[in-house]
This record gives sequence, structure tokens and C-alpha cells, in this order.
Amino acid sequence: MPGQLIDHAGLEILPLEDCLRLLASVPVGRVGFRADGELMVLPVNHALDGQDVVFRTARGSKLSAAEEYSLVAFEADDYDPETRSGWSVVVSGHAEAVYEDAEIQRLSRLGLQPWATAVDRPFWIRIRATSVSGRRIPATG
Repeated sequence: MPGQLIDHAGLEILPLEDCLRLLASVPVGRVGFRADGELMVLPVNHALDGQDVVFRTARGSKLSAAEEYSLVAFEADDYDPETRSGWSVVVSGHAEAVYEDAEIQRLSRLGLQPWATAVDRPFWIRIRATSVSGRRIPATG
């Protein structure tokens, strides 16, 4: 596409608006963080609140990381094997637990429901984005 920036591997570099639109278009991404001296990458369903990614969780490693305002990464993607096209968006930032009642009520209006329902996920986590980047493999043929 004319005017598109291309990286060293031939992938289209996506502008911020496209990254946010694509993140909002898929229900599940992966959050990466450090817990107990190990790197963890776990799937979460998510929503966008401006440029921030939000998700719900139970007590455990994700909540602990957020309570420590840990540096995290969040990635979501999509791929179409028929056209051999796809995209990936990565958000880097700090995770924080949301405890203010007014903010929890506002986030609840986003309509995000946990995809795994065996355990209650009452805690909201916000990833305050410090960077958002994305790449797209354009369709071939």
C-alpha cells in the first residue's frame, strides 16, 4: 500500500489508530510478566479503555504483578491462513490493580466478561501503555 512504512522484514508498520482498532477487534490476547523469578505469558480476554488494556482476574500472579506496578507486555494477533495475512500488536506498560469503586463501575460498563467462568475474577487490571506497536503481513496474491 503506498505510503505505508515497512520494517526491515517487509512487514507494514501500523499507526497507533490501526493498532488500537485491531486490539479491540479480538477477544483474547496474552499478558507477559515476571512472577516468582520466572517469565509468565498467560491468555486473557480484554477490552480497551482509551489506549490502556484492561482485563479481569482472580487472586494470583497477575494480580500480584499489578499490585507491584510491574512492567508487562500484552500481545494480540490474528492470522488468515488462506490469504497468508495477519497482524500483531504489542502494548508495553505498567500493570496496576483498579480498586476505586467509581472506576470499577465505569470499567464494568465496557461489557467485558471473563471467558473462563470456573473461578470468579473480581479484580480489574489496567495496563498503562507506554508504547503500542504493530505489524501487519499483507495478503498475498
